[in-house]
Amino acid sequence: MTPAPWPPPSVEPTQKRSALSILFLWLGCYSVAVVLSIVVTPSDISGGDSAATDNPTIWVLALSALGLWLPFIFMLRWVARRAGTDLRTYFGLSFAKIDWLGIPLGIFCQVVLMNVINWPLNKWWPSTFNSQRIETRARDMVDAAHGAWFVVLFLVVVVGAPFVEELVYRGFIQGGLQARLGSTWALIITAGWFTVVHLEPIEFPGLFAFAVVLGLCYRRTRRLGLSMVTHLAFNATGLLLVALS
Repeated sequence: MTPAPWPPPSVEPTQKRSALSILFLWLGCYSVAVVLSIVVTPSDISGGDSAATDNPTIWVLALSALGLWLPFIFMLRWVARRAGTDLRTYFGLSFAKIDWLGIPLGIFCQVVLMNVINWPLNKWWPSTFNSQRIETRARDMVDAAHGAWFVVLFLVVVVGAPFVEELVYRGFIQGGLQARLGSTWALIITAGWFTVVHLEPIEFPGLFAFAVVLGLCYRRTRRLGLSMVTHLAFNATGLLLVALS
């Protein structure tokens, strides 16, 4: 018998949370995360650490990311324990061989999908949606990362961000909303949420399209493995394209 192309969906407990509770938990974590990232960054930068002050941009990025991620990780663990299980089981944090398809999918989204989305926008509004402006944030980070600091940047953008963001947005938000609103509305709302929280309007069209792809990965597998690998490949491709250009 020919094996199924996809592994069976994970059997994590159904997430029974209201949309309002999801919103309040996210807002609470985000508020704490913003305050924490603001508090921890200046104290470390001003401490006179020569390694930090040699490259403050990446140091600030790393500390800010850590401050933003920790409250969400603690919240997700608390939610899972309240449900009587662990974080991996509750949010479908598992991987299968098929998840390696996320590598070409992530590269495709970065190289092809982003250009398909941004090409007409560039034709209509060339002074706004041009590659130089769209790449500004990534280029600023890459230009500030020298030597070992590029490794720090890589770990933050390519490893940490996909892991935490997929747990929060696909695992927690989309997984929680689909039990109440259905899988389609959960996917669309989560994609919009993920897009807006990046706070870069010029990146919104491309980010929303990519978030829909990630949401489809999660909806199809009911696991986070495929969406995490896709997200990782997408970020890695974008970072390397900017670094090599």
